[in-house]
Amino acid sequence: MTQTGGTPAQRPVPATTLIDLTGRTAIVTGAAVGIGYGIAYRLAEAGAAVVVADLDGAAAELAAKQLVDVGFEAVPVQADVADEEDVRRMVRAAVDRFGGVHILVNNAGIYPAIPVLGQALADFRRVIDVNLTGVFLCVREAAQQMIVQGAGGRIITVTSIDALHPSAVGLADYDASKHGVWGFTKNVALELAPHGIAVTAIAPGGIATPGITARAGAVPEGIDLEQLAAQFVARIPMGRLGDPDEIGRVALFLASDLASYMTGAQVVVDGGALLR
Repeated sequence: MTQTGGTPAQRPVPATTLIDLTGRTAIVTGAAVGIGYGIAYRLAEAGAAVVVADLDGAAAELAAKQLVDVGFEAVPVQADVADEEDVRRMVRAAVDRFGGVHILVNNAGIYPAIPVLGQALADFRRVIDVNLTGVFLCVREAAQQMIVQGAGGRIITVTSIDALHPSAVGLADYDASKHGVWGFTKNVALELAPHGIAVTAIAPGGIATPGITARAGAVPEGIDLEQLAAQFVARIPMGRLGDPDEIGRVALFLASDLASYMTGAQVVVDGGALLR
């Protein structure tokens, strides 16, 4: 390769090397199914040892087994990200089993649809505890470990396009938590940059996950779920919901050296929904 004028240019690092996560350990929260599993799979495929963390311990065990069965390194950990001791135990598990923490993906989150005028304080607080406080706890504990290791790291948080624009009535608590997480991400990116820790976010739009299917049971009587789904998809310029793996691919990019000059950034992955 040459630069303008014929001066020899340094050959770029091969793409296969940039995306290689061999020797790194990743913690993925909410990793048993859906987006979390899609992320865990892609990181493990790239060579990372993955801690599959989830509130549902049995589901975490099954997901970790699925990764191991195809030749990847993975261990399950049952953890509530809103519980400080659970988060500390999760990070200790990564250190004890794999020797450190190099990548953290904050994916765990809840989104019960309850309009504000009919919402109990306890319900609101639980959403904030999981979606926002949980991110704080995971970032604090993982970052402290990364700093001790002295080799930098990557922290990625799954936000939502609701961090930028509300999507539906009934998600005020969810939207508040996601706006908060986006603000937290930008600020902590400043704090951790001197330690070589990059902090970024992914904002998914509509993704076809088991969580969306499970919410069907909570739809009030008289609501046509299929019609609602069709109206939602109709607002997406690409004309479809996303696949969890499409978020996993972006997480892999941000976790790898392909994103070596990125921090404090949020990548929107929404099929163009925010263009409307």
